Amino acid sequence: MTELDPLHIVGQLVADKYRVEQLVGEGGFAVVYRAQHTIWNKPVAIKFFNGLSSAPIHQRAQFQEAFIQEGALLTELSSQTASIVQARDIGTYTTPDGSWMPYMVLEWLEGSSLESVLEREQREQRPPWTLEAVIQLLGQAARALDVAHGRGIAHRDVKPANLFILGEDPRVSATLKVLDFGVAKMVTDNTQLQAALAKTGTSVTSFTPQYGAPEQFSRNLGATGPWTDVFSLALVAVELLIGRPALDGGDVVQLAVSASHPDQRPTPRALGAQIPDAVEAVFQKALALRPADRYARAAEFWTALEASCGMSPVRTGTMPALTATAQTELAPSALAADAAVRITGGAANTTGNPATVATGPIGAQRGGPPWAAIGIGAAVICGGAWFALRGHGESPAPPAPPSAQPAQAALASSAQAPAAPVKPCPDEMVLVPAGQYFQGSDAKDAQANEKPAHQVKLGGFCMDLYEVTAGKYKACSDAGKCKRAGTEVEWPNISAADKKTYAPLCTIGDPAKADHPINCVTWEMANLYCKAYEKRLPTEAEWEYATRGPDGRVYPWGDEAPTEKHLNACGTECVAWGKDHKVALTALYPASDGFATTAPVGKFEAGRSRFGPYDVVGNVWEWVADWYGPYSAGEENSPSGPASGDKKVIRGGAWNGSYASWLRPSFRYAQAPEATSHGIGFRCASAPAPASAGP
Repeated sequence: MTELDPLHIVGQLVADKYRVEQLVGEGGFAVVYRAQHTIWNKPVAIKFFNGLSSAPIHQRAQFQEAFIQEGALLTELSSQTASIVQARDIGTYTTPDGSWMPYMVLEWLEGSSLESVLEREQREQRPPWTLEAVIQLLGQAARALDVAHGRGIAHRDVKPANLFILGEDPRVSATLKVLDFGVAKMVTDNTQLQAALAKTGTSVTSFTPQYGAPEQFSRNLGATGPWTDVFSLALVAVELLIGRPALDGGDVVQLAVSASHPDQRPTPRALGAQIPDAVEAVFQKALALRPADRYARAAEFWTALEASCGMSPVRTGTMPALTATAQTELAPSALAADAAVRITGGAANTTGNPATVATGPIGAQRGGPPWAAIGIGAAVICGGAWFALRGHGESPAPPAPPSAQPAQAALASSAQAPAAPVKPCPDEMVLVPAGQYFQGSDAKDAQANEKPAHQVKLGGFCMDLYEVTAGKYKACSDAGKCKRAGTEVEWPNISAADKKTYAPLCTIGDPAKADHPINCVTWEMANLYCKAYEKRLPTEAEWEYATRGPDGRVYPWGDEAPTEKHLNACGTECVAWGKDHKVALTALYPASDGFATTAPVGKFEAGRSRFGPYDVVGNVWEWVADWYGPYSAGEENSPSGPASGDKKVIRGGAWNGSYASWLRPSFRYAQAPEATSHGIGFRCASAPAPASAGP
């Protein structure tokens, strides 16, 4: 049947390796099929851009190059966060009936779009989401969007259909993926492509009016950009909070008026939700009419929202998702008319169609659930105040209990601006939230000292964003707080030739390398530096978790093989340095990363770990707190290694690393603590600041 196979390609083999199995989604511009990778024997999603099937033959090469660039962008963005759907491949395909079209191969996702979740919840007449649940789920979207925003890239079509949910009950615990990153935008930005499509009667819009920002309806209001995504994400959050779409209108004109009315902004309180003043103020800024009046990027919006609720804010560009345990603990109760009921229980069936990554039609507007008929209001604690929902024309929600009234009065008399953010970590440190993971590796090629993989649970901690630089270490020693770094290298059994070759690489001896990592320091010197600033060296377990997170990724940035864009390791420039100094070195990648030896810290954006730190692999190895010893097989809580030993652990590889195995977060090496090496430096950790109790 055509509706089940519009391209007539089920059963066909694409690119000699993707066996098309079934249609899973269809929009006005593209269709998505499930396929089987015949070599890996794994499912994938293939998105065919059939809207381009009638493009002129002489322009196909240009269109194909545009899609290759788009696929490269998506691959780069998804390598920096697990919350963006990953692109696997790209190409062009000619169907059996002769239709030519580009396609993109994406990771296969099992779950449902947030749009489908909301439609199901509406049928089940579930109450609106609590503010805490909204913050926990959409924080993942904010983190993903901010990765792109950090590069000046906007999604421009943020909506529930492009937020894909993997999990039992998204109100309690779920993983979120952002879909459809910029393909329709790429088409609308390409004037030649637009003109060619216009001749064929094909039109493409780069946003969905139900979630459009004012500037998307009228460029007279300003240009689109990351602030456009802030507006759309805020609309999605409001929809979850009130149980219906935030913009009111049955067509594009009405939706444009709803988004752009200067005196009627679509904030939660304007649409019937009683929320604390500080929370409403955040939404007022996020949904401001003029782009210049909004938060500039997603992380700024979400940090302010969390702070307004008394939660620890998330730093720009380093937005870790809370663990499932933390989400469950934060989930509040709902108040029904006659009895308190939990709204976090009862796992919902979210198994539906897999990811439909095509930009679909606007569709009919979803209506809100009939709250007046069943008389339910939702109430949660946020920053000491009650959050309640009142639908238009409905009876007021039950009054807050006496214990909450003083907090309400205090909030009513407070300033409208958001509460001052509570910084859990000092400047240039990032918060690594509490969690659990499997330390070590059971992979066949793993070293014996990486085995066995064993579960570790950790409390939250702060980690330096950068390796400690030579300039910062010198300032510490100049102030008498640290031992002076030397310009000699020393380690067990070092040769005289090595001393002569590597001593000039001690960064403390070269003023031009003040922004390079300090090296040629012993474990004790590193430990004293951290203590001088009320920090400490991270434990081995903390270092590995901060580098890999809980998802078992192969490298800090994901599973993509290391390149010169990810880190400072041994490339062609390193091999050339080795030849000049009679040192045999092998290139890790066939390109130059720009630095023959050490590099300034923070230069490799693509190589950041999922929690944000730079240079966790490459540049210099890093001392950690632990004595070296074998792993035990049992579960451990915040392990700190053996009580004593003769060697300390170093982690992460260095600028002269020629082996990809050194870059695995699980790889560990032992070194004499008194060694001073051109390839060993460090970074510090600390306990997070206690969360503010709020007003």
